[in-house]
Amino acid sequence: MITYQEALERILAQARPIAETETIPLMYSTGRVLAEDIASPIDVPCWNNSQMDGYAVRAADLAQASEAHPVALPVSERITAGDVGEPLAVGTAARIFTGAPMPEGADSVVPQEETERAGDTVCFKRPSAPGKWVRVRGSDVAAGSIVMRKGERLTPASIGMVASIGRAYVTVYRKLRVGIFFSGNELVQPGEPLPPGGIYNSNRFMLRSLLVTLGFEAIDLGNVPDSLEATVRAFEHAAESADVIISTGGMSVGEEDHIKPAVERLGRLDVWRVSLKPGKPLAFGEVKGVPFVGLPGNPVSGFVVFLMLARPYLLRRSGLVDVDMRAQHVRADFEWTKVGEREEFVRVRRNDAGGLDIYRTQNSQVLSSCAWADGLVDIPAGAKIQKGDIVAYYPFCQFFA
Repeated sequence: MITYQEALERILAQARPIAETETIPLMYSTGRVLAEDIASPIDVPCWNNSQMDGYAVRAADLAQASEAHPVALPVSERITAGDVGEPLAVGTAARIFTGAPMPEGADSVVPQEETERAGDTVCFKRPSAPGKWVRVRGSDVAAGSIVMRKGERLTPASIGMVASIGRAYVTVYRKLRVGIFFSGNELVQPGEPLPPGGIYNSNRFMLRSLLVTLGFEAIDLGNVPDSLEATVRAFEHAAESADVIISTGGMSVGEEDHIKPAVERLGRLDVWRVSLKPGKPLAFGEVKGVPFVGLPGNPVSGFVVFLMLARPYLLRRSGLVDVDMRAQHVRADFEWTKVGEREEFVRVRRNDAGGLDIYRTQNSQVLSSCAWADGLVDIPAGAKIQKGDIVAYYPFCQFFA
């Protein structure tokens, strides 16, 4: 068996972004991956403007202002956001509002709460400085600068940035198509009667949800009976339309486990079994020219392996450049004294004291551990953990950002 890190490196080394792109309205681009660099055609802001409601002035006109000797200036004009004022005459002030363009000649804004207004005159009791409370042209974005790079995901904040430079359309990679099927005679669709020996197919619902949440197109091929010919047909069907094929179950080497021989008949295996818990039975290879990821049938194992191995591969295939998973260093409020031969990802949750609690059982068949947890802790092979130790924690929220 190879280590988790070795498996991740091998899998990512074969992740090539899909070539096809599409141009879509920025309004509907949330979560998509850019297939172009975006440069700003304009300065943002496009002109000097006021950061405050107040008065636009020439700072030199207030140089002598003090509590004892206030400077009174006539108010020459009123400028609201969206208006363009007249040039400011020496010895006058312009009433100005947040976001309004600074009038020519003005170099400072005095907030209204620092002034006293009497009719058409306003009094200033302290000096101001050039540039104070002024948003300078191009201070956010300079014309010609790159605001987003090819391979970055469009988030709400970045979409707002792109909108601020006037772009209405963006070129993105098309959605990755992921074909999924589930191996096992025992699998039953939720909503149907559960026969003796049957289990509800939680993997089907969980895996599809993971794919949709990450922005992929899930091609659900359903349950596949435990036979080599049925498994071969499922792979052939998936290869006709999918960019990547994912299966669950059938990953052991028993008489009813057909994933390995089916893949070897139609393609090749590059990774087979990883020194990881939960999730030793992982496969990666190619079927009829289409990349293939085989997940364990155990739902907890499938969930963990998908997050830690399949997810970064799929994201890289979808065009995303940064797929690194960054651990947070958090205090363990639990003990782990069972030394294991495999690296293990245990289900944990942050507590009110800022530490991590561990689920009552880490049995890989207990799916409730994943529903309860808000992240995983990476325990290296052979390691022990005492309360108070700092551990590597991967919050689930990181996986879907």
